[in-house]
Amino acid sequence: MFRRSMSSSQMPCVMIQVDGRPVSVREGLPLALALMEAGIVPLRRSQISCAPRSPLCLMGVCFECLVEVDGRPNVQSCMVEVADGMNVHLLNGARGLGVSNDT
Repeated sequence: MFRRSMSSSQMPCVMIQVDGRPVSVREGLPLALALMEAGIVPLRRSQISCAPRSPLCLMGVCFECLVEVDGRPNVQSCMVEVADGMNVHLLNGARGLGVSNDT
């Protein structure tokens, strides 16, 4: 039914940063798929048990592919197209509330 118009090797690549390291990914892919193709799984760990989580539905329903993109937390990576220079951080456990305990 669906057919790729060019082979994977012909598709141009872009460079993104994942947790501070450069990763080459195919241009035009959803970020979740690009990360999986690069062997980067799991994308996050659950808040309570720290169990590994990876993309499940790839259509924005399950929220298992949440990452931080360019400083924006909780981005559904399946709903974002990769862009050259994108800065991605994988999520591990519960995120901070951004509240200081200093009084």
